[in-house]
Amino acid sequence: MKISTILTVTAFSSLFAMGAGAEEYQGVLKFNSTSSRAEVRAQAVTAAHRADAYGEAAFAGVAPRLANPLDRTGVRAQAVAIAREGNPYGDVAAAGVVSRGASTTDRRTVQAEARATAARGVTEGS
Repeated sequence: MKISTILTVTAFSSLFAMGAGAEEYQGVLKFNSTSSRAEVRAQAVTAAHRADAYGEAAFAGVAPRLANPLDRTGVRAQAVAIAREGNPYGDVAAAGVVSRGASTTDRRTVQAEARATAARGVTEGS
């Protein structure tokens, strides 16, 4: 290696070494307390039985009860009305309600035909 490279590396390493310094050990800290052992113990017990101050919902508190202007029957009526509207996210949601077509056949006639077909044992699609 060249001497200039060695000197450059040495200079940089000495600069970094000067910047880094370790802390000195100060020894054990001494406290001058005016509280007795019994008072400190009582404070520790109350702190241990307190709620977790560092939990996720520690500062949330209890949510106040919301005032609801609707009664139970009104909410139920709204829920039934919405349920009868159908699926608002379906493919034909914007198409509206399909109206029942007017039939020229009587209901009893259709039932009689269905019973006769079932008696013959004819299945669907045959």
